[in-house]
Amino acid sequence: MRQLVINELEKIEIAVRAKMIYILSHQFGPYWYSNPDNFKVRHVHTETLSKIKMEYNRSDAQFVKAFKSKYTNDLPPSWTAFEIISFGSTSRLFSILKSGRSKREISDYFGLDDNTFSSWLHGFVYVRNVCAHHSRLWNRIMRIQPTRPMSPKHVWLNNTDVANNRTYYILSMIIYLLRSIDETNSMLGSFKNLFEKYPNIDPKAMGFPDNWEKEELWS
Repeated sequence: MRQLVINELEKIEIAVRAKMIYILSHQFGPYWYSNPDNFKVRHVHTETLSKIKMEYNRSDAQFVKAFKSKYTNDLPPSWTAFEIISFGSTSRLFSILKSGRSKREISDYFGLDDNTFSSWLHGFVYVRNVCAHHSRLWNRIMRIQPTRPMSPKHVWLNNTDVANNRTYYILSMIIYLLRSIDETNSMLGSFKNLFEKYPNIDPKAMGFPDNWEKEELWS
């Protein structure tokens, strides 16, 4: 299940990265991520930019070498930088981005308001780290509690009383965003196959409510 979650989160990360680059570069130019005027928490932006510079300077990717050989800029344009920065840095940049049309346009593409989207990105980074470190995920009680969407644009959970710090809720978030990105994604079928393969696993231990299969999101 950890591998399944990592694979699906990678798709979300790529989609988020692409949308941020496209929208913000059109409004603020290719180096928008390095301009402190675009962000509301200066010290967090400074720390995040420092991490990006470290990742850029130690990268041996061919496209980075090509940029360095041709230009003298301290950092590359966002479409190059975002190929090497972490999901955590992407999440932080969105979180501290000043409110406005562009931020709303990005989150709206994924069917959420910008505060909820920011909270979900933070949650995904946490879960990705859990998976990457081979920690137990299936019945974990998360240290994060992602925001519950007030007015989701797409199909969401009818049962809003479920705990938002359990695996079921995180999986529901992933399914929701994947459907915003690609309605033909196969995560739901792959996850149900896991239940069939391991019938000894109790869904309730993962935070699944009764009749969870009747939720439109999970059908």
